Amino acid sequence: MTGRSAGVVQGGVSVLVPTLNEADCIEETAARMRAQRFDGWVEFLFVDGRSTDRTREQLARLAATDPRIRVLDNPQRGIPFALNIGLRQASGEFVARMDAHALYPEDYLARAVERLERGVADCVSGPQIAVGTDRWSRRVALALSTRLGIGGAAFRNATREIEVDQGYTGVWRRETLLRLGGWDERWAVAEDGELAARLREAGGRIICVPKMAARYFPRNSLRRLASQYWRYGQYREKTCRVHPESMRRSHLLPPSLAATLLVALMAPRRVSRLARLGLVTYAAALLGTAVSRAGAGLRDAASLPAVLATMHLTWGFGFLLGCVRFGPPLRALAMLPRGSHRP
Repeated sequence: MTGRSAGVVQGGVSVLVPTLNEADCIEETAARMRAQRFDGWVEFLFVDGRSTDRTREQLARLAATDPRIRVLDNPQRGIPFALNIGLRQASGEFVARMDAHALYPEDYLARAVERLERGVADCVSGPQIAVGTDRWSRRVALALSTRLGIGGAAFRNATREIEVDQGYTGVWRRETLLRLGGWDERWAVAEDGELAARLREAGGRIICVPKMAARYFPRNSLRRLASQYWRYGQYREKTCRVHPESMRRSHLLPPSLAATLLVALMAPRRVSRLARLGLVTYAAALLGTAVSRAGAGLRDAASLPAVLATMHLTWGFGFLLGCVRFGPPLRALAMLPRGSHRP
């Protein structure tokens, strides 16, 4: 990422919002962004990946009524490209990333800037809270409220201020992002995780503040959920390979589950019997999770095994494919026994 905007407004915040076919939610999310209670100067840079629905027209109407809004073009369409386009145009001393399908508290920017100015933090964000709007997004949100759904992602349910490996979107000083070179455009997805790995390698700290919790809308079908986690798994493996210190032991669980399934289906009987026993244990954990969430509604709870298995297996097989595409994360695996990673 190269290039800089002409001037920096001290204390100001530039909000970067990648968009692509967000017509169903952009007006609501933009209204929440514009309602931020912040004493300083704010600009909103919506970077559109040439949407084919009404998103661009909606953004143009918003820009015509609010001088803080600018609409930028992203011909490459991908999220890291959008973020770097926005960063090049940003004029604020601070840069926030906000998603077009998420709702942020009205004091999100104020709390983030205050926390950055107190020091000992290079990126500040809040917990990522999934909120369903229809049957299947509600079920995915329920899955993401469970231990099996959260995994090792501490930023999803933090109840006190903690340091995390990565956060959900977030706020940085502009100079921090420029020093890191912005977002790596080779990461089609999981670009935030890769940026977080570089930040921590440089000695930076990422802080999660509970009162900055953002609500986001998860995928609303198993097919879309599978596609999302399939890609996440591949690029998490790539991140672990390039940034070995970013690997956690929990990253090995989904690919281990995927490998166990393959062994159960394809290996000789003596070996496959052990694999099937492992799958039975996993199925029991899924069932136990479903029972524990029965109070949320029997149908939604009954769907949890399918939702969680979709997340785990597609992420796991994606990780294994990443080993083929990008090469296995051998240095990361070698470093795990040293105990330098978060559990």
